[in-house]
This record gives sequence, structure tokens and C-alpha cells, in this order.
Amino acid sequence: MRKRALAAGLLAATVLGVPAASAETGSALPEPGGRYPVGVTELHLVDHTRADPWVPGAVRELMVTVRYPALPSGNPQAPYMAPGVAAAAAEADGRLIGVDPARFDYRFATHSRRDAAAFGHRPVVLYSPGVKQSRALGTAQAEHLASRGYVVVAVDHTHEAVAVEFPDGRVAGHAMPPQSVEVSKLMMATRVRDTRFVLDQLEVLAQGGNPDAGHRRLPPGLGRALDLDRVGMFGHSGGGFTAGETMVSDQRIDAGVNLDGSMAYHQGNRDFGRVANEGLDRPFLLMSAGDHSTASDLSWQEFQRHHRAWLRQLHLPAGEHFSYTDQQLLAPKLGVDTTPFLGTVDPARSMASQRAYLTAFFDEHLRHRPQPLLDGPSPDHPDFEFRG
Repeated sequence: MRKRALAAGLLAATVLGVPAASAETGSALPEPGGRYPVGVTELHLVDHTRADPWVPGAVRELMVTVRYPALPSGNPQAPYMAPGVAAAAAEADGRLIGVDPARFDYRFATHSRRDAAAFGHRPVVLYSPGVKQSRALGTAQAEHLASRGYVVVAVDHTHEAVAVEFPDGRVAGHAMPPQSVEVSKLMMATRVRDTRFVLDQLEVLAQGGNPDAGHRRLPPGLGRALDLDRVGMFGHSGGGFTAGETMVSDQRIDAGVNLDGSMAYHQGNRDFGRVANEGLDRPFLLMSAGDHSTASDLSWQEFQRHHRAWLRQLHLPAGEHFSYTDQQLLAPKLGVDTTPFLGTVDPARSMASQRAYLTAFFDEHLRHRPQPLLDGPSPDHPDFEFRG
């Protein structure tokens, strides 16, 4: 847990070495590699049927970011984080690493154009971040997938994330009790219900409704863009576990990816999630890094024993846990040793390979286009080991 806590601080610290970008100066993230411009919007979703498990008396509220193939637009580029989230993260991480929070600035520009008109009818891919992490950490992958023709919906798990900002300016901070097996199980059950609720609200949107709690005007064509007969999901760390657990409960998700996440509440006691104990009947990709892999993770071994469909594992030996987030691109600019969190792999090369593998996976299993890249080792991606 110490490695994860310090790595969370590194995201905030990245801006010490990277000036805030803008529409004029470009983005701190690599350009998406696909043919389509990327649009982005946010949805405020309220589940009035469900109490928030972490805050007594509150209903469950979520913020999600939707990125999608768009028509060309001169709309402003969206910032990486909302102001309240940026401020809360700067304050928390400033205390963590002993730096004046005023020196932080998370609001560099992304490559996504706010509320640009959506283009086409596209498969949908959900993204869940790691425990205590922001949905923003998957932006580089989300922008690339959107540029390649997917609608990507990133979910923040409120009161678990470091901060979530709502349209009225409220900022919901981290409010979970200390970690324990019982808390972890409630957290995962909450994440699964969050994800299924988001899918329900996307169905409302696809049918011509407006699920946004404020009923704000949404980008033209956004509902029509959602092909909910083709849905995938990926996530980092606890988000990868969430992808698997949600697939156990919800047949609407056709294929999933776990980016370096255990599927256990307690490895030593073999207290595994349902996805490990039962496996799945749909395609799944495991991507690991550093000293974490099927060889070391008992829950992954259990999952492989029970899985009943297409399965591959890719391993990034020179990477580390946070190599599967935007931190691999941002943190090295700090000028401090990030090896414990990111390994020694070249960040740009790692991101390019991850983008290639994720796109190939969803192209094969949501678009049914065979992808030879997934059949064996590739000389184009030498940092990854193909483990079948």
C-alpha cells in the first residue's frame, strides 16, 4: 500500500516539471493515434434508489466522462481535471510529499473537444480506475480508443476517489473507513453497482432520454453514438478487478481487460472474488507488470482454472503497477526516482504498446475483426512478454 500511496502523490507532483498546457501549447499527453477527432462530455448521474455506503443520509451520485469519435470542432479542449479535483489532489499530495500545493496545476489541456458533435454508431468501452484513484488517470488510453472509433465511459467511484467534483461545485472527498477485508468487499460491491447503474443510464441515453441529473444539453448525436450491443470494459488495479466482477453479474459486458489488478480480497486466506472463483464465459485479457503476474498472484491462477473462454496474458517485466496509468507519461518529468512505481521501461514506448494491445483486443472481440497481434509475441512490442 505504501507504493500506491506514494505513487498517488507523484501524479500531483508531475506538474512541477510540466507547465499547464492549453489549446495553444498542446497537451502533456501523447496525441491519439486514430483517424477521428475526439469529443468529450461529462454526465452527473444520481441513483435515487441507492444510499451511498460511505456517507450516511446521502444517495449515490456519480460523475462519468464520455469520450467519443466526433465531427471536427473548434470547441475548447477539456482540462485534465476539474478545478475542485485538481485543488483537492494538490492539497493532499502537497502534504504527502512536503511541497507547497500552490505549485501544483492539474489543468493542462487534453486532446478532447468539449461537447463536440458525436459521429457514428460505435461500440462502448467502460473504464474503472484503481482504488483511491481518479478516472482522469485513464485519459491517454480513453482518447486513443475514442480516436479509433469507440465511445469510452470513465467512471469515478465517489468517496473512494481522492475527489469528485459535481456540476454545482461540490467536491466529494475520500470518505471510506480504513482498509479491511470487509471494507474491500463493500467497496467492490459498490463499484459493481456503480458500473451497472452507469450502463442502465447509457441505455436511457441511447433510447433518446437525458440521464444527466441537471438535464443539461448534451452533445448532438451522443445517444445515437452508443451501440450497447457491443460493450467492453477495462480497468487498472482495483478497476481491473471491477471489470471482472461486473462481468460475472452483468451479461451486457462482452469482453474485459484487467490492467495489473489482483482479484482477491486477501491472497493469503484465498479470499477471492467471484470472477476468480467462477471464471467467465466471455473474452478476457490480463496485463501485468514487474513482479506481479499469474506466477505470483493466486487469484489469477484460480481465475485461469475456471475461465471458459478466450484468455491471454501479457507481461511488462520492466514496468511497475502504475505503468498502466497516465502517471508513466507525467511522473518521469519530475526529475526524481520513479522506478519503484513505474519501473525502467520507456514510457512512450510502453504507452504505444498498451494502446496497440487494447485496441486490438476490443477490435477482435467487439468488432469481430481478427487481430494477429493477439496470437503471439510481436517484434513491434519488445517490452511485452506474451504468456498465452
